[in-house]
Amino acid sequence: MKVTAILPDDLIKEVQKYTDGKNITDSLQKALSEWVKLAKVKKLNEKLRKKPLEFVTNFSAEKVRKINRLK
Repeated sequence: MKVTAILPDDLIKEVQKYTDGKNITDSLQKALSEWVKLAKVKKLNEKLRKKPLEFVTNFSAEKVRKINRLK
């Protein structure tokens, strides 16, 4: 997708510095992809904070391994 955006030069230079992109487009792609990943993790953490994971009674890693090996 083509996008025209007015961004400060110092911001673009900083993004290029940290992403090691080949050019501005590559740098912005890397930076935005990383931002989306972090946003997803943040959202998942919020969800887990509200409703933490709970193990069922008599849970054991060994039982889970056996189940997974059958599949």
